[in-house]
Amino acid sequence: MNRRDFIQQATLATGGIIVANHIPSWAGDTEEINLTILHTNDMHSRIDPFPNDGRKYGGMGGMARRATLIKKIRSLTKNVLLLDSGDVFQGTPYFNYFGGELEYKIMSQMGYDASTLGNHDFDNGLKGLQQMLPHANFPLLVANYDFKNNGFKDYFKPYKIFEKQNLKIGVFGLGIEFEGLVPTQLHENTIYLDPVEKAKEMVYDLTKKGCDLVVCLSHLGFRYDEKKISDTILAQKVSGIDLILGAHTHTFLDQPMVTQNKEGFRTMIAQVGWAGIKLGKIDITFTRKKQEKKYEGASIDVNPN
Repeated sequence: MNRRDFIQQATLATGGIIVANHIPSWAGDTEEINLTILHTNDMHSRIDPFPNDGRKYGGMGGMARRATLIKKIRSLTKNVLLLDSGDVFQGTPYFNYFGGELEYKIMSQMGYDASTLGNHDFDNGLKGLQQMLPHANFPLLVANYDFKNNGFKDYFKPYKIFEKQNLKIGVFGLGIEFEGLVPTQLHENTIYLDPVEKAKEMVYDLTKKGCDLVVCLSHLGFRYDEKKISDTILAQKVSGIDLILGAHTHTFLDQPMVTQNKEGFRTMIAQVGWAGIKLGKIDITFTRKKQEKKYEGASIDVNPN
């Protein structure tokens, strides 16, 4: 069965199982392969923990604590991807002083595999962002921004395929519409493209390239009262995205949410608030013999305990 047929037949529940007559591309002697996806969003230059002075989230967050937590998880797990869904910049004096250099350097030291662009990542303009890119030892992925009018197209890629123990994981990014969020002089006439159509293109391309899992790094936002495009609408309109890692709305989901579209495909949506207060963790077990994928998701506090 090809992945398109698999998409039509798959079922999923948080902490549950996808079951289908599908043998992953890594079929071999190994009965199971475990993959852990760690994710963050809307860090907003929160390098230090919040002051522990009685305020909400006091004592929580901080990049050093997150780095320790990530290091511990990596020591216990063979296959780990560390991903971010944008708005790395803006929110503390660190950004005002260093323009994003410190954020990207620390993320690189943590071993981030990829991030996407949030609206606040344009706050110093495209040229300001360009100056920070040498400090990021990971790609910035965005499929629905067209940079042909400003000469920045070579700095960003639509997707990247990661290989972990013969698994192929396709990761692509989607950015939010600029109108009302990013002035033209900051995005320098970058063209915003329909995220639904671009997501369909990404699913097609990544499936064609044999990906066993398709992940979207989304800065669209979780859900809105109006009909503005969001992660929940994206999942309804596009079959084939296994996992949407969201951002922008600062939504705290204790566990990923699962949504099923009219074609029967179910997509897991996750988001962990903002400011590095939480670290998202999704464990996926690919089982060759039983032809299953098992998912478990959680949101982990980043605190002194």
